[in-house]
Amino acid sequence: MGDLYALDFDGVICDSCGESSLSAVKAAKVRWPGLFDSVDSAMEDWIVDQMYIVRPVVETGYENLLLVRLLLELRIPPIRKSSVAEGLTVEGILESWSKIKPLIMEAWDENRDALVDLFGKVRDEWIEKDLATWIGANRFYPGVPDALKFASSRVYIVTTKQSRFADALLRELAGVTIPPERIYGLGTGPKVEVLKQLQKKPENQGLTLHFVEDRLATLKNVIKEPELDGWNLYLGDWGYNTQKERAEAASISRIHLLELSDFSQKLK
Repeated sequence: MGDLYALDFDGVICDSCGESSLSAVKAAKVRWPGLFDSVDSAMEDWIVDQMYIVRPVVETGYENLLLVRLLLELRIPPIRKSSVAEGLTVEGILESWSKIKPLIMEAWDENRDALVDLFGKVRDEWIEKDLATWIGANRFYPGVPDALKFASSRVYIVTTKQSRFADALLRELAGVTIPPERIYGLGTGPKVEVLKQLQKKPENQGLTLHFVEDRLATLKNVIKEPELDGWNLYLGDWGYNTQKERAEAASISRIHLLELSDFSQKLK
């Protein structure tokens, strides 16, 4: 009958870590000017480099803002630090982000929706002023644009990125047009709920269902839902995950570890 692929975007289709980190630095300067005014280009470069290490913990884009500030606080004198950053290391962030995040949201008196809006606004302004540079800060994983262009399977994008940014990158960087009704972005609900919607659509009946993700936690959430037992689950080993997570995934019978070359072949 054919195949349906639900694909995560960041870390599966697109390596957006450079762009999301730079956008987060821009947004952090707006949100916390007192802290970031004195950040020079060398410090900015260091922060962006470290963001590649901690990127596996990010579930939704606004968290990049929190990470950028936390990384800065690792480097500034204790007198300017919040107590949450005391004694913290980059490795510590990677290990304990789910515990750290609520603490810093409270300590810094931050609001999730306000950060989401700010992050989106900063990206919109960057795109408006200089689309070429914004596009250039992203890259598609090798072979993926062609695989999407020539896919014989039905493809949906299921992402925590705002849909307009995923759509712009697909069109501008990959030359791929995916109908807007097949892009489920931030605000369309948790991924498990989107997968339930997809499998109920009349046009998807009889298709073999596949979900490709780079976050192990998301795949584990799918496994908890008996209603989603019909999905084949894949962890992309090229995405934003750690060796420890890949080893754990390999021990879970429902999850297939997927290599990039195999992914491109499957879509074609």
